[in-house]
Amino acid sequence: MRKPSLACLAAFTLVLAAYAQSPVDQVIAEALKPSALETNLQVLTDQVGGRVPGTPAMQKAVEWGVAAFKAAGADSVHTEDFSIQSSWTEGATDLDIVAPEGFRTRVVSIAWAPALLSHQRVPVVDVGYGTVEDFRKAGNVAGTILLVHSDEMKVWDDLFAEYFRAPGIIDRAVAGKALAIAFQSTRPHDLLYRHTNSGEGEIDRIPMVLVAREDAARMARLIASGQKLLADIAIHNHIGGPIQTANVIAELRGSEKPDEFVVLGAHLDSWDLGTGALDNGCNSALVVDALRAIKATGIRPKRSIRFILFSGEEQGLIGSRRYAEAHRKELDNAVGVVIIDSGIGRVTGFSLGGRKDMVEASNALVAPLKQFNATTLTTDAQSGTDHLDFLFEGVPTFVANQEEGNYLLNYHAMSDTFDKVDLKQLKIHVAELTALSFGLAEAGRPGPRLSRPQIEKTLHESGLDEQMKSFGMWDDWVKGKRGRSE
Repeated sequence: MRKPSLACLAAFTLVLAAYAQSPVDQVIAEALKPSALETNLQVLTDQVGGRVPGTPAMQKAVEWGVAAFKAAGADSVHTEDFSIQSSWTEGATDLDIVAPEGFRTRVVSIAWAPALLSHQRVPVVDVGYGTVEDFRKAGNVAGTILLVHSDEMKVWDDLFAEYFRAPGIIDRAVAGKALAIAFQSTRPHDLLYRHTNSGEGEIDRIPMVLVAREDAARMARLIASGQKLLADIAIHNHIGGPIQTANVIAELRGSEKPDEFVVLGAHLDSWDLGTGALDNGCNSALVVDALRAIKATGIRPKRSIRFILFSGEEQGLIGSRRYAEAHRKELDNAVGVVIIDSGIGRVTGFSLGGRKDMVEASNALVAPLKQFNATTLTTDAQSGTDHLDFLFEGVPTFVANQEEGNYLLNYHAMSDTFDKVDLKQLKIHVAELTALSFGLAEAGRPGPRLSRPQIEKTLHESGLDEQMKSFGMWDDWVKGKRGRSE
C-alpha cells in the first residue's frame, strides 16, 4: 500500500487542527486575516471625511455603510431614518483682541451653539474654571465674554471633567446674562476640536467658542496684569429646522434562535474639523469587518447578530436612543449589546454597565480573549456612548474599556485623521469584539433583562444617576420619557 505523502499529511494535520478549534477560536483566526478593513476606513475618512448629520458627507457615510455591509456578506442590510430637531453648521467665527494689544485668536464655535452677530470692543472677564466661587469673584458679567480655563488633557478623567463642568458653567453664564463663553482648549500647540454641550440636538442657550490653548493663556495673562481686555466677536453659525439622518443595520441570521439577537455597534457620525478616524471611523470599519469574519468562517451563530452603525451619537446619542425606542417591543429577545467607541487604544476588557450579576457569565465569554489581555471586567456605568439607552431598557451591555493611546490629543480635533490609526491594533480589536459578539450569540443572555425598578437601583448604585443629572437626562427618566416603562 502506498504511503501518504508529506504534503498530504500536512494538509490532514491542518484539517484536524481546524476541527480542534472551537467556533470562537475560528472566528478569532478569521478576524485576524487580511481583509478590506484598511480600504474601508480609508474611503470613510479620506474620501467621505467629517460626518455631521444633515450634511452631504453624512449621507455619503450612510451609503458607505450599506455598500460595505453588503460586500461583507450580510444576510440583510437596511437603514432606519430618524430626525434631529435642528440643523447646524459653522459659519465664519472670529474672536479678535483689540485692547490693550491687538491680535487674532484661533477659535471655532462650539457645535449646536447659537449664532452671534458681530459685536465690537466687548469686555472679556476671566472666570477661572467657572465654579460658583469663580463667578462670585468675577461679579457682574452681563454683556461680557467669559474666559474659562481648562487643564491640559492627559487621562480619561480629564475628558469626562470637561463635559461634566460645562452644564454648570452655561447655567451660571446664562443667569449672569453674559454675551458669550470662550472655553480654553484642553490641547496644546493651537490644536482645536469640536464639542457640543447640547443634549438632544437642540440649539444651546448661549453663544460659545473654543479658543486655542496658547491664545487663551495669553488673554488670561493680560487680564491678570490688571489691564482691561476688549474683543471683537462674531459667530456666524448656520442654523435650520429638523434634519433627517439614518442608522445602518446589517444582520446575520441565527441558526437556531434567529429571533433572539446580539447587537454589535459603533457610531458612524463624527465632527467635521478632522475626518473622524479615531472617533469613530476605525470602529465603524471594525463592525463591518466583524460581520465579514463571522460570515467567512461558514459558522452560523445560534442567535442573530445585528451590526449597527449609529448616527447622531455626537448630538446626544440620538440614533441609538431612537433605535432602542423603535425596537422596544422586541428587547426581551436582546441577548446583549456590545459597543466600542474610544479609538485605537488597547482594549483591556469591558464595562458591564453596573451589572454585578453578569460577572460570572461574562468571565466565560471573555475567556478566549486572554491571549490579548482583554479579559478585565468592570461593573462601573458610563453615559457617553451608544449602549446607554439599551442600559435604560434593562438590556445587558458591554462597552470596550480602552487605554488612552493617542485618542485624547486627537479627540474631535483637526488631527483626527487616517494616519492616527494603528491598523495592526485595529485588527486585534476586530478579533476581540467579534469573539465577544459571537460568543454572546452562542451562549445566550449573560443576565436577565432588568425591570424599571431594577434599572433605577443600578443607576443609583453605580453613580450613573449623578451623571444623568449633570447632563439633564434625569428628568426624562423620572417622567418616564426615557427607558423601560415597567
